[in-house]
Parts: sequence; C-alpha cells; structure tokens
Amino acid sequence: MNRKHFIVIFIFVAGICACNKDVLEEIFQGFQKPINFPQPVYHFETNPITKERYELGRKLFYDPILSVDNTISCGSCHIQTSAFTHHGHSVSHGIFDSLGTRNSPPIMNLAWNTSFMWDGGIVDLDLQSIAPITNHIEMGETMPNVLQKLRASSTYPVLFEKAWGSQEITSNNFLKSLSQFMVMCVSSNSKYDSVSRNLGVSFTGDEQEGYTLVKQKCTPCHQEPLFTDYSFRNNGISISGVNDLGRGLVTQIDTDKYKFKVPSLRNLTYTAPYMHDGRFFTLEAVIDHYSNQVQNTPNLDPIFKQGGQLGISLTANEKQKIIVFLKTLNDKGFLFDKRFSEQ
Repeated sequence: MNRKHFIVIFIFVAGICACNKDVLEEIFQGFQKPINFPQPVYHFETNPITKERYELGRKLFYDPILSVDNTISCGSCHIQTSAFTHHGHSVSHGIFDSLGTRNSPPIMNLAWNTSFMWDGGIVDLDLQSIAPITNHIEMGETMPNVLQKLRASSTYPVLFEKAWGSQEITSNNFLKSLSQFMVMCVSSNSKYDSVSRNLGVSFTGDEQEGYTLVKQKCTPCHQEPLFTDYSFRNNGISISGVNDLGRGLVTQIDTDKYKFKVPSLRNLTYTAPYMHDGRFFTLEAVIDHYSNQVQNTPNLDPIFKQGGQLGISLTANEKQKIIVFLKTLNDKGFLFDKRFSEQ
C-alpha cells in the first residue's frame, strides 16, 4: 500500500468515526422541552443533565442490585414497552414474589409532575426512588446497603467518577443519577402532538368528535397537553377490601380520604390495567365506570354528582368516539426509544 492509498483510507475511516460520534451525540441531546408542552417544574438548576450522569442513571434503573435479594430492578415494574408500567399486573410484584396494593404508574413526563406516587406522598423526584427501594414488599433494601453494594462493585466507582468527578458514591449523586434517567423519559410524539404542532397531520372525523367530547367531559381533570391536572380526586370507584385511603394516608385529613392522583391519558393503550389498584383491564370498562358505575363514596369529587345524578352522561356512540380519540395520545416510538432501553 502506498502512502497515497494510506492517506485516503485514513481519511475515510476518520470520517466514519466522526460520523459515528455525531450520531452518538445526536442520540443524547439533553432535556428537550416539546414545543407544545408547558415549562417543566423539575429543578434542573440543581441537577444539570449530562450524558454521563444520564447513562449512569439508566444503568442503575435496570440493575437488580438495588433490591435486597438482587432480583428486582426499577425496570421490573416499569417496563419500557408498556410505557414504563407493569402491564397486565393489577398490582406490582416485588421481592420474593410479594404483591403490593397499588398498580405501577407509568414513568413518563415526570419533569412536569408536582408530586409522585398515587397519593402524592413524595414531592421531589430526587427523593422518589427511596420509596420503592426501601419498601418491604417492592425492593426491601436500605439506602446504606445499596450504597455499600455499589461501592463494592467493580464498575460503579468508575462510572460515578465519570459522572460526578469522584469515585465517592453518595446518596445524593446516586438519587440524582436515577432522576436524570427518569426525567428524560419524555413521551410527546403521538398523533395528537403532530396535530397540535401543525405538522401536516389531521384528525379523522371520529377522532375530532372524540377530541371535542374529551374537552367537554374530561377537561376538569385531564387538561391538555399532558392530560392531567396533577390533582387528587375521588372518582367514585367502590372501596376495595384493602381500604386504601389514598391521599388521606399522607395528609391525615378526613376530606382527603379515597382521593388519588389524576393520571395522564397518554399511552393508555399500553398501560392497562387502570386505576390505582388496576381493577379495570380495558378502556371500555373505564369509560363505563364514569358513565354509569360511579359510587357515592366518601369525598366523591363534586364533578361526578352534578344535576342530581352520579357520573358523566355518555351515549354508547360518545364512548366509542372518546376511545378513538384517546388512541391518538399513544406514542409508540416512546416504547422503543433506544435512549431509554436497557443497554
């Protein structure tokens, strides 16, 4: 091989490397606010997103080392292809195949959440991970034990040094790393979003009718574009044998009993079953509940008892149109986005 050929090959290979590097950099662009979303409420100023911290958080999210028996990871109950829910399970399954009492909520668009958990018992994403890690049914660990295991591993001290500038593993940088992964899980590329951004996509007639109905019937709780108002409400489901007091467990206020956080309507096709206890397995069952099965339970939200009747008046045709629209809130790309996949 002469010198000329060597130079050509070198330039070609270098170009490939540069392109690959550009592609890698394009995959990670930091937190990007969707144009049709409001400003996030997460405190990015105290936890600036970096590629190294995000990747560390992703590794921690999928690592069962966080559980007492090294079998359960965050990703065990928050599965990406189910919009980070535990699809098909009414309630979450933890260590030793223990059953919890609540359905695993989706991990998406957390940068806009003002509180976390079904009862809002945690108000800072940086603290949220402590709850499942230390819950005796979910992961059953203690924070000191988790940190000790990470420090004793062959890989984590190096990864923490890359991310935080020191091999010292503290609860602060551990929890903030997990937050960096979770806050990046933004779902914003549904058909609804394309229509909202005027990207040349339009609703079908049925979708538009369903959209109009949702705005008329559901907006008090499910406000655009995130389709939740993050409030806590009693929606009139019958009280189960568990007798979960919901928000009342946190505040110890009688008027908060049986209130639960209003979930987003995004990605409903992938996140069944529904409600805090996973009692409904289909969207049809959910709509039927609001139409004719609302119970006059203690602290029932006033919006469900207007005009002398319980629930929301809906015809069979209106129910069908609402479900047609709800499917425009599905973001299938979110389910397979490699940025959020286990590596």
